[in-house]
Amino acid sequence: MRRLSPWLVLLTFIASLLKPAPAAQAEAPFQASKAQVVLAAMTPEERVGQLFLVTFQGTDTHDQTQIYDLIANHHVGGVVLLAGNDNFLPDPDTISGAHQLINALQTVEANAPSASPSGSAAQSKNSFVPLFIGISQEGDGGPYDQILSGLTPLPNAMAIGATWDTEMAQQVGAVMGNELSSLGFNLYFGPSLDVVEAPNPSAQSDLGPRVFGGDPFWVGEMGRSYISGLHMGSNSRMVVVAKNFPGRGASDRSPEEEVATVRKTLEQLKQVELTPFFTVTNSTDPNGLADGLFVSHIRYQGFQGNIRATTRPVSLDESALSTIISLPDFTKWRTNNGLIVSDALGSQALRNFYLQSGENFSPRSVARDAFLAGNDLLYLGNIASEDQNEDTYTATLGILDFFAQQYRADRTFAQMVDAAVLRILAQKFRMYDTFTLSNILTPESGLATIGTSQEPVFEIARNSATLINPDAQELKTRLPRPPNQADRIAFLTDNSNYKQCTTCLWQEGLSADALQKAVLRLYGPAGTGQVFTSRLNSFPMKELELMLNGESQTDIEAILDRSNWIVISLSDVSNGQITLLRRFFSERPNLIRNKNVILFSFTAPYYLDPTDISKLTAYYALYSKQPAFVEVAARLLFQEITVQGTSPVSIPAVGYDLITVMSPDPTQLIPLSLDQESEATPTSETPTSEAIPTQTEIPLYHIGDTIALRAGPILDHNQHLVPDGTPVRFTMTTVEGDGSILQQAESTTVGGLARASFAINKPGEVEIKVVSEPALDSVALRLVLAPNEGAAVTVVVPSVTLAPETPTPTATPVVQNDLVSPEGYPRVGIWLLVMLAIFGGAILMFWAVSRIVSRRWGVRWALCVFLGGLAAYNYLALGFPGAADWVASSSGAFGVLMLTFAGEVLGSLAAWVWMQILSAPKSQED
Repeated sequence: MRRLSPWLVLLTFIASLLKPAPAAQAEAPFQASKAQVVLAAMTPEERVGQLFLVTFQGTDTHDQTQIYDLIANHHVGGVVLLAGNDNFLPDPDTISGAHQLINALQTVEANAPSASPSGSAAQSKNSFVPLFIGISQEGDGGPYDQILSGLTPLPNAMAIGATWDTEMAQQVGAVMGNELSSLGFNLYFGPSLDVVEAPNPSAQSDLGPRVFGGDPFWVGEMGRSYISGLHMGSNSRMVVVAKNFPGRGASDRSPEEEVATVRKTLEQLKQVELTPFFTVTNSTDPNGLADGLFVSHIRYQGFQGNIRATTRPVSLDESALSTIISLPDFTKWRTNNGLIVSDALGSQALRNFYLQSGENFSPRSVARDAFLAGNDLLYLGNIASEDQNEDTYTATLGILDFFAQQYRADRTFAQMVDAAVLRILAQKFRMYDTFTLSNILTPESGLATIGTSQEPVFEIARNSATLINPDAQELKTRLPRPPNQADRIAFLTDNSNYKQCTTCLWQEGLSADALQKAVLRLYGPAGTGQVFTSRLNSFPMKELELMLNGESQTDIEAILDRSNWIVISLSDVSNGQITLLRRFFSERPNLIRNKNVILFSFTAPYYLDPTDISKLTAYYALYSKQPAFVEVAARLLFQEITVQGTSPVSIPAVGYDLITVMSPDPTQLIPLSLDQESEATPTSETPTSEAIPTQTEIPLYHIGDTIALRAGPILDHNQHLVPDGTPVRFTMTTVEGDGSILQQAESTTVGGLARASFAINKPGEVEIKVVSEPALDSVALRLVLAPNEGAAVTVVVPSVTLAPETPTPTATPVVQNDLVSPEGYPRVGIWLLVMLAIFGGAILMFWAVSRIVSRRWGVRWALCVFLGGLAAYNYLALGFPGAADWVASSSGAFGVLMLTFAGEVLGSLAAWVWMQILSAPKSQED
């Protein structure tokens, strides 16, 4: 079954490709017409109910439960499942329990009676409208995943962003969509399209590795690909709601605790925060279109240009939200039933906002404000009034009743409700052709492949791993070899615990010995045998704190003192782990002095400052704490693999500025060619030499013609395609004389390419070149134009004069043959020679001393020579200090034999001293 599972997943993806996505805009009118029919049959209560996403406690759905009442009698539009509400059973029943719960919720709605008009006792079968069953599952386990076990352990967004590969984003989205859809989920809150333009690790709202990166263009590209994967993996049976609209990457408060205020105008938001949302609402690929936008509770100061004016939380501000949604970039998407979904209206942040504003936090008022602001779906969350006697269920009933009354009393309000419900129904029809229970319920057989898609996760782990400091060349000097059997390694790990439910057992996000276990599995006695189990020790960071406080009951300090490798793993910096590390470095410098100190960040890479980094031998970013990333960390430690990824966010401590890094590489020669339809579109992997097309038909140009040009692919400093919109300037100059400029054209890149055209309006020899600052060198095109004669384009590749390179130092070879390993340790061949030399020396010594002194002393001298030679050889074989250097400086095998001979000489000296001591008393008696 394990072998068949990956093929089953692959076939699912292929099948989803073969079937056109129901999200295609061509089907929108048909969906809308079906939605109109269903809407016409609904009562006001049923229409109002569709607006709300509710939560509930536990997993029971029988007819006496609150959730049964909300679904069967009030026809709410959907349910959001939360680990914090104990909606998931503990492992190993988590997956099967979630599947049963979701099917039970849909069955309750299918069997529910119609909501009766006020004052009527009649009841009839309702028109079944499937529920939205929503979840927020960001990847990387706790604390931002709701399901902690059973699913494939997928990475977070930043790990995907560090690959700079949109196909990998699509693969992860496909796995997520396939597995959640198999459980019955059809509403997904994500992915996050926040842009961390300027990382601020000290901010309370630091988003850490939950975002794709810090460049708006690439966040949009990754988000679009992830959304495409979600739709493909779920066979388009999932409504994807991109969050956190309109972007909270610049906020300075936790959205769960307080409404943040961001000082930005609408024009500034359009440049950064809104750009990724433009991308996922204007995709030419229907699969890449977001179905909804999840509106965050965030305020803006200076939104309309007046720096003294501050909006309400945009999720409640009709003026601000409508201004954003009415932007031309959202018009077509909104017309095609794009949904606006509110963040949790019961959050502590909104409660605090109302209290600080002097207003009463009334669930009815909050829900009304959010709806009038423009939200179609109102996610109530665990909403409750300030009255301690009113729980979430009671508050929800009050909101539903209030909205039904408003619907009947206010025609304008009713029209708004109908418009929102039509969009909601259209999205449900996009997923399901017909609203029948058999078409909605997911089969139990679909659970068999859940949790089996490991291969793409390891590929992302390997391709995202980043060396933050030092650079690769310096690292070879600092760490010329990996750990070996003579080394002692101490692992210090920041481990956080999470729960699937309030009564469940704690689960470790990253166990204290996770990296040690990976090292032993790969390189211990059961692996390659490069390390001994007894020389490895692991401690949680909490134990390090106890040591610094003088409260430790373990031998951590002695172990750290003996270790020559200290490996630190960070996964959650929210509990003061950075401060703890700084204490360790400053209060116990003797424990890290002259040692290899390696730090693996399984979270965002920008938390350490320059002083922290100066204490480290090497600093790697892995971004995610899932098992595949821990394994990659172990392989990096033992230098089995090299880093492939680059950070998708700026890291001020090492001078890594994303804007600079993503600008054109100044060392490149920009390809320039005629823009002909027959030419293939290049990619970032296309070598520069191949980017210059070979013309099969050489076009001739005459005066009066227009010459179309194409520049690129243009690459950034990391050798990725530059972002769309990168400025490029085409210039036509005269060749003779002073090289005056005849024409210039400004353009921008799309997919790494830029295009322009020039009119040929007079004779002469001209040259066309292109620059994209700071890249100033390009291929040149030349034309020699004469009246009434055609001229062909000549491609001129300039001979770029490169600065003389600093010669790469060649490492002095440790050995010249196969008798000694590259690290300077003896192999089997030299062992045989050494044994021959030791036995030969001992026999020779026995023969000589037996003839001169006695046979008894011959045996003693031979034994000392044998032990001395063997001790010298073992000093080298066990890797004691200075041994490998001695071999390297003395030509390998010869050095081993010389060291062995020196041991034999010392053994002879010891035998002589022994003989002198034993013969001394006898001499005194004589």
